[in-house]
Amino acid sequence: MRIGYKRVSTVDQNTARQLEGVEVDKLFEDKASGKSANRPQLVAALDYVREGDTLVVHSMDRLARNLEDLRSIVRDLTGRGVQVQFVKEGLTFTGEDSAMNVLLLSLLGSVAEFERSMILERQREGIAIAKAAGKYKGRKAALTDEQAGELRARRAAGESVAALAREYGISRQSVYNYTA
Repeated sequence: MRIGYKRVSTVDQNTARQLEGVEVDKLFEDKASGKSANRPQLVAALDYVREGDTLVVHSMDRLARNLEDLRSIVRDLTGRGVQVQFVKEGLTFTGEDSAMNVLLLSLLGSVAEFERSMILERQREGIAIAKAAGKYKGRKAALTDEQAGELRARRAAGESVAALAREYGISRQSVYNYTA
């Protein structure tokens, strides 16, 4: 069975170009950062594949953004008898890979990791320049000053973090941040 996996980093992005024209029997799709291997649909795909299946991915950087995760995922799958095919790179890993295939996996995985590092570095530089110019103020606060004061008072009175988070439409972590 051929299992497809697609990933984009944000919900605004589109996966249409990935695996275009590639036939798969089942498809898993994440809209989440590749910095973590703990993505819901990736986890589901890894649980779903069985010995003899092939996991088909558009490119290595769609599966993982760092070399350690990429090698770990490929090693785990091939160890279970699952082939891993990267369409863009034209590579398939079976577990009985040549030294050249292992080198290419490591080299191209390193390039993906390097690319992510460069993106983050440029982002940090851009934010620093925007802050210096007074154009970057950070994300808009989830609560008004009045709501934040009310939240702090209610938390101090012993109301649960989860209930407050639900009521104000924010995460539990945001409740902790506001009440810290």
